[in-house]
Amino acid sequence: MESVKLVEVTRGETVESLHRGVIVVIDSHGKKIASAGDSTYYTFIRSAAKPIQALPVLEKGAAEHFGFSVEEIALIMSSHSGEQGHVHIGLQLMEKIGLEAKYLQCGTHPPLHKATAKELATRGQAPSVFHCTCSGKHAGMLALAKYLKLSLDDYFQLKHQVQQMMLNTIAELADLNIASIEVGTDGCGVPVFAMPVERMAYIYARWANPSDLSVERIKACNILQEAITTYPEVVAGTGRLASDLMKVTDKKLLAKDGNEGIFCIGLPSKGWGIAIKIEDGNTRAVGPVVIETLRQLGILTEDEYKKLSSYSRIELKNYRGELIGEARPVFKLNFKEEEKQKWILQKYSARS
Repeated sequence: MESVKLVEVTRGETVESLHRGVIVVIDSHGKKIASAGDSTYYTFIRSAAKPIQALPVLEKGAAEHFGFSVEEIALIMSSHSGEQGHVHIGLQLMEKIGLEAKYLQCGTHPPLHKATAKELATRGQAPSVFHCTCSGKHAGMLALAKYLKLSLDDYFQLKHQVQQMMLNTIAELADLNIASIEVGTDGCGVPVFAMPVERMAYIYARWANPSDLSVERIKACNILQEAITTYPEVVAGTGRLASDLMKVTDKKLLAKDGNEGIFCIGLPSKGWGIAIKIEDGNTRAVGPVVIETLRQLGILTEDEYKKLSSYSRIELKNYRGELIGEARPVFKLNFKEEEKQKWILQKYSARS
């Protein structure tokens, strides 16, 4: 699985470090638009799977039954920063579901939002389960389990029907045999799915343009599109690339990050999906790669590019605040001919 050089990190005029990775752009019909590196690079989709994991919560009727608002649906597919607003929405979700916080099995950690974490520490207050970046996703899973009258204590385990529904939904959107999807355990304890990067892009292309899906799934995809673009600050948080990207581009795209250098984008107007994997998992490289990919694809206007400039090249400063280098994109997308991408399922089934 070949990766390519995507970002170089300089100190003065010298390149000190490199970040390699893979980029794939595919449309909802399976045509590869552009790429850099090996499109079949196999890895975990991590939290970029959250919008797809949210689909069964809507399709099965749980979101409607509990009266979830669009903003609350945004939290279900979030990797939020644990800011006050995020915690408030999480509390609302659990109140609507009728469950106490103890049912959430995502674990706890300090808020990703540094100011909020500092405020908690200053008050001598430990973070709650609602500060966990995955608490919204877990609330959605609990809502589905309760609505379907399934057990609540083990909702996060792979054997549970809720997790099987989500695995099946991922496989269907990726057009993959379930046996070809390796399953690991995410940081919050739920199953996480591995697949070729091209399939991640395909998932986002089909979410962006769900026209060939069932009526129920089209409706759910559209609601998730509305939620993520109307409340981008809920899906990530202050100073986060996914939120700022959607704010600046004003509903032009769907963006979701994942740990270990994963970033996925859907483009509804084109029916395209973009998937990016930074090979060494370093998030420092994500911003420059995302912005440069969108620039080369002609997605960003000049004004949008300027507003996102702090992500396109990352300034590196020393302890004195002096500029000493930068992390900058150095790749060129390889644009493909308009021919249907051939999905060879047998190629991946050997991993089962």
